[in-house]
Amino acid sequence: MLHGLFDLARPLLFLMAPEDAHEATIRLLERGMFPRQAAGERAALATEVFGLTFPNPVGIGAGFDKDGRVPDAVLGMGCGFAEIGTVTPWPQAGNPKPRVFRLIKDRAVVNRLGFNNGGHAALLSRLMMRVPHGIVGVNIGANKDSQNRVEDYVLGLETFNTVASYFTVNISSPNTPGLRDLQTPAALDQLLGRIMAARSALVDAGKPRRPIVVKLAPDIAEHDLPAIVARLVAHAVDGIAVSNTTLARPSLMALESREAGGLSGRPLFERSTIMLARVFELTDGKIPLIGIGGIDSGETALAKIEAGASLLQLYTGLIYEGPGLIDRINAYLDRAAITRRVASIQELRGRAAVSWSRRCLSS
Repeated sequence: MLHGLFDLARPLLFLMAPEDAHEATIRLLERGMFPRQAAGERAALATEVFGLTFPNPVGIGAGFDKDGRVPDAVLGMGCGFAEIGTVTPWPQAGNPKPRVFRLIKDRAVVNRLGFNNGGHAALLSRLMMRVPHGIVGVNIGANKDSQNRVEDYVLGLETFNTVASYFTVNISSPNTPGLRDLQTPAALDQLLGRIMAARSALVDAGKPRRPIVVKLAPDIAEHDLPAIVARLVAHAVDGIAVSNTTLARPSLMALESREAGGLSGRPLFERSTIMLARVFELTDGKIPLIGIGGIDSGETALAKIEAGASLLQLYTGLIYEGPGLIDRINAYLDRAAITRRVASIQELRGRAAVSWSRRCLSS
């Protein structure tokens, strides 16, 4: 019934400005108006990744719930995990509006939000009030005007260590000037050295050891990627998320594609999947990868797994396909495990990585 409600509501939401429609959606979820689906119904989808047991590999990516208002609703819709953020130490308004644009003909979105969020204190208060259950990660970032961005990430780790299942270090947003510079090998050494030292100190103090995932941009030059991945391996990160939005503009139909910002949705699928496969090969498949970008069907979800992903994250696909997409993907993956005669969908991980990694990236 509630699936039908969202199908009826979608045309109305599309009459609203994108940010207003997003806020309306969050408010519906806060009120418990969402289709409920058990996350652990399909045994072939359960997997252990960086020490955590996920009932299925499908999660909603950062940006959907920046301030931790609806993690339980996300889990209740059948997601195997939720990720909150990106959150910065201090509240910030982000970039001037309008800053989100639907590319309806392309099933895509361009955004230049700029880490708009309520800050650490507000998010920590919400997370401490919820009854802990499920896997809820926290995506941490740096304030735009920060004098020391490295310490902003360390503060995020220290602030949310008791309430986060894992952390994603977001150094790949295109909407905070200079943030992607943290992806260079030298900057990564400094950043990850501090983060890993801070985590060790927390563990020494008797706190839980939380997995660290680093989220990369899809626009890293092909010749730069091996050195960057080598630094991630050297610092023993627990996972790599591939990828954030792109500044590239492949052939698109919507006039809104001319807007500045990061492109997400269907046009990002090929670029992000090629990069995913290349990272899988560079890590010899030994580091869990989160596949992000253009997932809007069971077929695209399976393609990400076959390219090397252990976990998946959706966002833009939900705008166009509705919340029923979550269960459709999980059902498709479950059927794929049966037809491929594998006990776990993870047995298909990386099977097509070589063919994906050999493709050329379009501009």
